[in-house]
Amino acid sequence: MDDAQIKSELTECLAQVLGTPPRHWAAHLTLRFAHHQVAQQQDANQGARSFLAFKQHRGPLVLQKSLHPEGQAVCHGVIVHPPGGVAGGDALTLEVTLEPQAHALLTTPGAGKWYKANGQPASQHLHFSLADNACLEWLPQENILFDGAQVDFSARIDLAADARYAAWDIVCFGRQAQQERWQTGHMHQNLAIYRQQKLIWREVGALTPHSRCMQSIVGLSGNPVSASFIVVAGTVPVEVIEACKAVQPNLALDLQARYGVTALPEVFSARYVGQSAQTAKQYFEQLWQLLRPWYAGREVTRPRIWNT
Repeated sequence: MDDAQIKSELTECLAQVLGTPPRHWAAHLTLRFAHHQVAQQQDANQGARSFLAFKQHRGPLVLQKSLHPEGQAVCHGVIVHPPGGVAGGDALTLEVTLEPQAHALLTTPGAGKWYKANGQPASQHLHFSLADNACLEWLPQENILFDGAQVDFSARIDLAADARYAAWDIVCFGRQAQQERWQTGHMHQNLAIYRQQKLIWREVGALTPHSRCMQSIVGLSGNPVSASFIVVAGTVPVEVIEACKAVQPNLALDLQARYGVTALPEVFSARYVGQSAQTAKQYFEQLWQLLRPWYAGREVTRPRIWNT
């Protein structure tokens, strides 16, 4: 038996033992957060505890750790995609359920990288379900679309009557550090938010590098970064709206930045279009400091992972 035959048989044996590696990853992570009221506590806030009650994953999408950096009432979690980037054909699904009164803050350790698709779109689907008086904060790092990326983002948020939801989404078209432009590919977005099964917010978008929106002054106006921050927690107090309107991003770092806030009866929305994903995040963090005491009844505590 020559070396080629030996190598062929060894390869076949390894494939039988280990299985053939998948060409594409279909990753699914399910989380459930619960709330527990400690008995015999004079201060209800001191006795409240939110915690991870259930987790299950299939494929490379995991919860790195659950933490309580701001006390027991809020559970922080870091969502990790171990491969570090999403290739064409990969599909990520994150399902999160919050039981009554639970409060969770979820983030990611670094930017999401969406690679060249080679003709096969990648996708990310979020499904969040919040029970009465629950609060979920979804504050991931930015998503970077490499040239050639074809990405489908979708999210469905189901809220009970008194549930509160805060989330931001920062998208960078092309790798700015490499002076790369997004010249081929597509991005589809579909966000739907329901309160008591009634649709209260819908965003649908379909972009390619040649879409009119990419260059239009009513769109991205040639900028590579588009970001949004929404809070669904009822009517925003006037003083909070005015304070948010006074906030500005660091224009010294991004002279082309355009930004603004809108307050509707059900939803607060902030937008940023500019040159810098970092500037967008800093702007949103300033707004978060003003908004969180209103919708969550507590000051901001930055996730520790943001400092690394």
